[in-house]
Amino acid sequence: MRIAIIDTYYPRFVASHYRLNSGISRLSYREQQKKLLDACFGTSDFYSRHLNNLGCEAHDLIVNCVQLQQTWARENDVPVSTLALKVPHRAFRLPVVGPWLSSLPGLLDVAVAHVRALKPDVLYCQDLSFFPGEVLQQLKKHVGLVVGQIASPLPPESFLRGYDLILTSFPHFVPRLRESGMASEYFRIGFDERVLSMLDDVKRDVGVSFVGGISRHHGKALPLLEHIARNTDIRFFGYGAGNLPRSSPIRRRHGGEVWGLDMYRALARSRITLNRHINVAENNANNMRLYEATGVGTLLLTDRKDNLGELFEIGSEVVAYSSAEEAVELIQYYLAHPEDAQAIARAGQARTLREHTYRHRMEELVPVLERYLRAQHP
Repeated sequence: MRIAIIDTYYPRFVASHYRLNSGISRLSYREQQKKLLDACFGTSDFYSRHLNNLGCEAHDLIVNCVQLQQTWARENDVPVSTLALKVPHRAFRLPVVGPWLSSLPGLLDVAVAHVRALKPDVLYCQDLSFFPGEVLQQLKKHVGLVVGQIASPLPPESFLRGYDLILTSFPHFVPRLRESGMASEYFRIGFDERVLSMLDDVKRDVGVSFVGGISRHHGKALPLLEHIARNTDIRFFGYGAGNLPRSSPIRRRHGGEVWGLDMYRALARSRITLNRHINVAENNANNMRLYEATGVGTLLLTDRKDNLGELFEIGSEVVAYSSAEEAVELIQYYLAHPEDAQAIARAGQARTLREHTYRHRMEELVPVLERYLRAQHP
């Protein structure tokens, strides 16, 4: 299978990456793309590398990176303003598309041209809010199977039109999508063990951390985080702290934004790291931090969820809390008992490397894609 993997990166990360790598925008498309992927943001090339090892031909397209897309268009003589496939300008004004696309609608033109040039068997979209439904319908002339993957609030239904299959790490999304007439399968995320070889020697000099964003999707977690900030020496890393009131105890303990490998280093520096899920996860454990934290050998303290025991053994591979008060008690206990913490962290890492890597996930994904592709084109 030839697979085009569509991804979008946080604009703040992209801006920081190009600012710190002076002159990168003058490099070729392949050179710029490699530097972006080597930063290990999000799922980086964790899918494509393992898919290629399994005999597929996988291509990564970071479709909202302005500098990268402009370079591809220039190298491939794509006149963005005269592409055959046009989308009504209103499509770029939908809130889920975000400010970058509304300010530079040519990004969609370039992405469409790239997909048409590749003619993939599978168009695999990591961001269901990028291609409007009418664009996906037109792309089906050049694509065998259109697949989306989501672990966030669903976009408007108009963006879901055109997907032949939606994969999700939210178990509760699967029946809801199917009831809406959409094909859906449960598909977990994971950890890429190559990250371990890319990290420098990291000293565990942070007792307990929280590494992640603070946004409207995490509203219910804010009282929890502030309670822990008042009662422990927790340190915070990530985005969104600037939106908090100046009186928030989180702001006083915040170490700034971390992206990609710096995010993994923040986790690896921590003896314990706190995890909590976004509101839309409801009572299911699913997020990337489960695997990223355990993958780097840090003790994961995560919110208790119904299916957590299916992923890790609670109490011996990860630790779970049900309230802010219990989280504080567990932090204090494991900081005072470092040998117990290390034993659980080692067991959690072993479980992730044994069962939850992206190599395992791609071995699970390929048969699913093949089955749906055959059904679409018998």
